[in-house]
This record gives sequence, C-alpha cells and structure tokens, in this order.
Amino acid sequence: MLPESLNDAYIEAVKALGGSKVVGVALWPAKGVEAAQRHLLACLNPDRNEKLSPEEALHIERLCRERGIHTVMQYRAATLGYSEPVPTDPKDELAELLRASIEANRETQRRQERIERLLEQHSRPRAVA
Repeated sequence: MLPESLNDAYIEAVKALGGSKVVGVALWPAKGVEAAQRHLLACLNPDRNEKLSPEEALHIERLCRERGIHTVMQYRAATLGYSEPVPTDPKDELAELLRASIEANRETQRRQERIERLLEQHSRPRAVA
C-alpha cells in the first residue's frame, strides 16, 4: 500500500532500514547515536521546523536502494505519474557499460583506420596529365 505522503514514505523507509538510531547515525555520525536519532525524528515530524536536506534525503534513498527497500521511489513514481521504478542490478549495469565501452573502442579503431587510409591517399603524388 502506498504511503499517504512523502514524509510517511521516509518514515516507512527509516523503519525498514533498522530505525531512527541506525539511519540517524548513518546521516550524522559526528552527532552520536542519541543526538542523531533525535534530529532525524525531528526532521520526519511534519510539525517541526527541522527538515532533511536534499542530500540527506538522497542518502536515505541510497541506503534503501542498497537494501532493496523501494518505498520512497515507489511513492515518488506514483505521485508524479511515472511507471513503477525497476531497480537495475549493478552487475547488469557493469556488463552494459563494459559492452558499450568495447563497442566504443572498436568504433574509435575503425575511425583511426579510416583516417590513416585517407591520409595515405592524400600524401601520394598525383599523376600529371
């Protein structure tokens, strides 16, 4: 079931990640566990002035991605009218990047060979008629 708000999606995500202590200290390790937890809870409380920065929200989303928790992304997609997000497997992404890199290298080699042929043609003496 879709959360009612983006804030609720983050609350669900934080719970799924292990709770506000775990996520709070992941966001702000210098604060210590208790202070980080209190700050995160304040950020997730719509009645408080404290809010997550875009970078902090993204950090939570990255933690979720690593753990296979897609609550926030699903909420964003549904709310904005996008298709349900499909996470990519890093191994698949790596394989695709390697394939693209190999193909790009081949294309570069073909261009280099064509350049060399054209340079040879232009450097030959031309017959005078």
